[in-house]
Amino acid sequence: MLDLAIIGGGPAGLSAGLYATRGGLREVVMFEKGMPGGQITSSSEMENYPGVAEVKSGFDFMMPWQEQCFRFGLKHEMSEVLRVKKKDHYFVVVLNDHREIEAKAVIVATGGSPKRSGVKGEDVYWGKGVSSCATCDGFFYKNKEVAVLGGGDTAVEESIYLAKICSKVTLIHRRNAFRASPVTLERAKKETKIEFLTPYSIEEICGDTSGVTGLKLKHIENQTSKEIKVDGIFVLIGFNVNNTVLMQEDGSTLCAINEYGQAIVNLKMETNIPGLFVAGDLRAEASKQVICAAADGATAALGAIEYIEHHK
Repeated sequence: MLDLAIIGGGPAGLSAGLYATRGGLREVVMFEKGMPGGQITSSSEMENYPGVAEVKSGFDFMMPWQEQCFRFGLKHEMSEVLRVKKKDHYFVVVLNDHREIEAKAVIVATGGSPKRSGVKGEDVYWGKGVSSCATCDGFFYKNKEVAVLGGGDTAVEESIYLAKICSKVTLIHRRNAFRASPVTLERAKKETKIEFLTPYSIEEICGDTSGVTGLKLKHIENQTSKEIKVDGIFVLIGFNVNNTVLMQEDGSTLCAINEYGQAIVNLKMETNIPGLFVAGDLRAEASKQVICAAADGATAALGAIEYIEHHK
């Protein structure tokens, strides 16, 4: 039986593995069907991690994490996890090859991914002017014009954030009414740099070899078209969490989740099921930043060590 099973190999999973093995747990296995690293490995630039002054690609940034974790004894199982089940006083990790691995405690750090709009040009210019994280990439557009697509709290809040950095922010939404809270919306309307374009949809994201140069828009009601020039666009229409491993065969979830499918945890990253921890973007109220995911993983590992010690 494993001391600890870690599901997911991004910053949260790797940090959990590092702290768990250095904390004295002997049998710690990280289940990740591909190479560890997580979403950040697809980022072209990583420059906001404290203590790392050199600007690196996400892939280069994550490479030392793997080496460090494996040096302390973390094992990597390149298998896909179908689900995690609770059985008596331990957990069962079910793999896609029908194997079942028993573990005293489990940390789920499977993360999630931003929803894509499917607009023409989005995939072409993703990472080259199209982003899903204003906190991550907003600085690259200092004193430039950008657009934000979305109508929820995240889209409006990120527009306010970008207005502090950019020369102009165009907030595009396909409805006249916003899903964002009235208070947040009122704050955005007071920002002189934010222009609201409703009800509009994006027909195409345009660009050249240097990246995004503009957008082709269509008015939802009268079908008229217009083009605007922007240096970047932030697609903020939602976030998909990878919570399938928490789903049980009867359709229930192993632990409590919120309306968005995110796991509800306490300050130790522990769910309402003792011994089951969730770290990173899968947990409720996650900040979706590498440093925060890493902190979650370390916190979850310390919680798992404490749990295992108390249940010897």
